[in-house]
Amino acid sequence: MSPNVLRWFSLVAILWLQSINGTNLSFPAYSSQLKEFLSISQFKLNYLSFASDAGKVLGFISGIAAVYLPLPLVLLAGGSLGFAGYGLQYLCIVKKMFTLSFYQIWGLSFLAGNSICWINTACYIVAINSFPVNRQVAVGITASYQGLSGKIYTDMVQTFFYSSQREAASGYLLLNSLVPLVGCLVTAPMLMREAKATSSSSWDINVGFIVLFVVTIATGIYAVATSLLTAPAVLVLVGIVLFLLAPLAIPVGVGVKELVSARRSQQKVHDLEVPSEEDQNKEEEEEFDEKVIVGVKEEVEWTKLCKKLDFWIYFGLYLFGPTVGLVFMNNLGQIAESRGCAATTSLVALSSSFGFFGRLLPSLLDYFLSRNKYMPSSPVSMAVSLVAMVASFLVLLIDSDIALYTSTAIIGVFLGALTSLSVTMTAELFGTKHFGVNHNIVVGSIPIGSFGFGLFAAKVYRDGAAFDGRFDGKCYGMYCFQTTFIFWGTLCSIAAVLAAVLYLRNRKFFSSTR
Repeated sequence: MSPNVLRWFSLVAILWLQSINGTNLSFPAYSSQLKEFLSISQFKLNYLSFASDAGKVLGFISGIAAVYLPLPLVLLAGGSLGFAGYGLQYLCIVKKMFTLSFYQIWGLSFLAGNSICWINTACYIVAINSFPVNRQVAVGITASYQGLSGKIYTDMVQTFFYSSQREAASGYLLLNSLVPLVGCLVTAPMLMREAKATSSSSWDINVGFIVLFVVTIATGIYAVATSLLTAPAVLVLVGIVLFLLAPLAIPVGVGVKELVSARRSQQKVHDLEVPSEEDQNKEEEEEFDEKVIVGVKEEVEWTKLCKKLDFWIYFGLYLFGPTVGLVFMNNLGQIAESRGCAATTSLVALSSSFGFFGRLLPSLLDYFLSRNKYMPSSPVSMAVSLVAMVASFLVLLIDSDIALYTSTAIIGVFLGALTSLSVTMTAELFGTKHFGVNHNIVVGSIPIGSFGFGLFAAKVYRDGAAFDGRFDGKCYGMYCFQTTFIFWGTLCSIAAVLAAVLYLRNRKFFSSTR
């Protein structure tokens, strides 16, 4: 298999992986049932939600492992950790095969959350190494597919486990344990040989990405439409599978084109003075060595990251911005329940589908507007996204299901955009050589925010339940999360200011990359 065909196959493989790797995105869909299974309070439920995010604290280990181990092994390690984390919870909570303490279940949730980092690390490294010149596009498209995870798992549960809410909750745990591991086993052989960037015509690259954009946008439209409209779950799931298989047309097409070109070249008389293949390869490597460094401010080793002021500004930006969006998603089940909205599953599918488009949006803008002088830089785009999230939290103060659906969709879009932009910004500010470790250190802010901001939400929720005089710990009414929405909106405002500061400190660099 030629390098060009291999890198496109690798890209398709990581699309599949990312589409099933966001197992934490389905948590809101079964969190209320999990609360009843374990007979725990809202505070303890928040601790479980935090545990999944806390797994990202050790995410840097996957980055270090990727330096010394083959990527297929990194991938399989991630799948195995998720299998153990979710699988043991399923056997304990659902099948009652053994008894675990709350702290042991917390540890399993931590393990499951850490598994996502391993798979993410392998996917991002493959995307960046395969398409260094178009890394924003490649990473953005693959990251967008992770936004589909909540939708995909919801469709699978509705197809196979939806006889009752209790069975649906057990279905999420079972699928979360099995599906990523099977996905890693299927795709690992495609990553067995490293798909390095090679010289190929810009026309081939452009056509490949345009076809991928068309397929990706069609997939997103289908996901959103089936989230809003009623349709048989089996048909919806079959449609998603077909859309996931569609990108295979790109590597197949590239392979056919190369085969036709090779046959034509055999029919021609070769000039004896044609440069040798070795010389051509050397020229290609030099060409790509020059291209790889474009768009990188400096290469920073992870051990020196804490000495950079830009890192701490960026860390705070991620802590008060994307992390707040994730905490909102983790509490979506309780938010919907408190407002008397029973369609939690639909909300999860909606946020997942719009998150898919949000993750894709930066790649679309970068690919089609990158040469436009008005193209916003990553920090500016993040600031705009954060302001939109602030507005969404204010809309949530309106007592209306329409406000809930609208805000959930908007937060899904801009949280997805922030997630995609953050990958690019890490590479831009701190380089690609140590990206696997550096980015996992940045996302280490997630467990800090998940614990602190989630704990605040749990306290406000508990106080609301006490105000109602309820002894089951459940709160009903707008006041259950009203103060929390204002607090979260304030944090996003701070993040927007930090994004502006980051741009002002590095405006010369961002201006030179346009």
